[in-house]
Amino acid sequence: MPATEQLEIETKYDVDEHAILPALHELPGVTSVAQPVELDLEAVYFDTAGLDLAVNKVTLRRRTGGEDDGWHVKLPGSGAGRLEIHHPLGRAVQKVPIQVIRTVRVHVRDRELVPVVALRTRRIVHRLLDADGEVLAEVADDQVTAEIEGSEPERWREWEVELVNGETELLEAAEPLLRLAGATPASGPSKLARALGSRIPQPIDRELPKKPLTADLFRAYAGAQVDAIRLRDPEVRRDLPDSIHKLRVATRRLRSALASYRPVVDREAGDVIRAELKWLAGQLGGARDAEVLREHFATTVAEQPVELVMGRVGAGIDDHLRAVYKAGRADALAALESERYFRLLDSLDELIANPPLTGDERKAAKQLPEILEHDWKRMRKAVRRIESAGDPVERDHELHEVRKAAKRLRYAGESAEPVLGSDATALAGRAEQVQEVLGDHQDSVVARELLRQLAVEVHLSGGNAFTYGRLHAAEEYRGERSYREFLELWPSVKQA
Repeated sequence: MPATEQLEIETKYDVDEHAILPALHELPGVTSVAQPVELDLEAVYFDTAGLDLAVNKVTLRRRTGGEDDGWHVKLPGSGAGRLEIHHPLGRAVQKVPIQVIRTVRVHVRDRELVPVVALRTRRIVHRLLDADGEVLAEVADDQVTAEIEGSEPERWREWEVELVNGETELLEAAEPLLRLAGATPASGPSKLARALGSRIPQPIDRELPKKPLTADLFRAYAGAQVDAIRLRDPEVRRDLPDSIHKLRVATRRLRSALASYRPVVDREAGDVIRAELKWLAGQLGGARDAEVLREHFATTVAEQPVELVMGRVGAGIDDHLRAVYKAGRADALAALESERYFRLLDSLDELIANPPLTGDERKAAKQLPEILEHDWKRMRKAVRRIESAGDPVERDHELHEVRKAAKRLRYAGESAEPVLGSDATALAGRAEQVQEVLGDHQDSVVARELLRQLAVEVHLSGGNAFTYGRLHAAEEYRGERSYREFLELWPSVKQA
């Protein structure tokens, strides 16, 4: 049975032993309350010895006794609620199944997962129904006992309101009603967090001071990219749309920051991490490139006049790229399960906790213009090399180098926004324009090579390669158009 997912949106309240649930049918949209259901739940929570999951607000448990027995992983959401992934119970009791471990691999890596808390909950569930009998929300009245090895059991009572088919307005309406009955907002975000209490290590404070040093800005920006890597890793494993692209972007932003901030970050230490980030981006690249090309050619082939499409062109290109994507995704998943990746994640943790600083402790407001100027000059030199390119192939290479330089300048500008404000935003925006125009050019270069390869295969097999040649010519035109757009854009970028 495959894993299932749902977005958990709920509110929790602490209550004393004598509190009585109010009349829940008075809530807006609620017509009736179903007969209560009593459950005896047992859950064992797993984590590393260092509580790496708890630090990152992730929970992993094996629960029995309810209507959703199984292995549950809860991940922080980017918006309201948390993502809950439910795996079948299976036979494993003492060890976490590998398919469950992969869901949290970015946090635990190759460290052992062990039981850290056992929770017993006597739960009474009240289902709130609308006029059609549909369940809008569930209100759980929980009597909880938490056991941690070496400590006395802890007991408490809480109320939990979880949306099922209702809207968030129902949660908002329930709060004052429950408060009048004696409830107070829960002292922790979860039962596990309450049970562990002060045992959970405190995360690093990355809030910028009022007048930050350049090193403070690097730490905040780099930390945001490490957070993004942790967020996107599980999404890649679940094959969510655009997840590989988003993970690659996070690695590129961090790699760029380690280069731009060399005045304050030790170059040797930073370059070691940059090399590993480049390796990771490369492992993700095959699947991502195929993803982009599939989307592009699905549209491009469909736009061709029917009489000029000779043979099974669209399907042939798509078949090829689907196979490339499948192989590339396998490479990506293998990389995410490798010891090399785990050690990279370890080094990123250390980078944020103890960045290898050079000791240059200038204020960011004074030093950032120098950093941006350096990245600007790097892009300008790359542009000048285009003029001396000897042939179209060399020119395409130099245009790609300009794009990479523009990307670094853009990311540096974005990282400077908390200090330099709109000036940094404007610079980053101009660099992004260059990046996008030349990104289109580079895509055309990659597309042309693919079309040439497929045309040769079709020709050698006795097929008609006419349409591939037509598509190749269209890609050449796209590349030249992008190049002209860049030449028109560049003077305004220089002026900015």
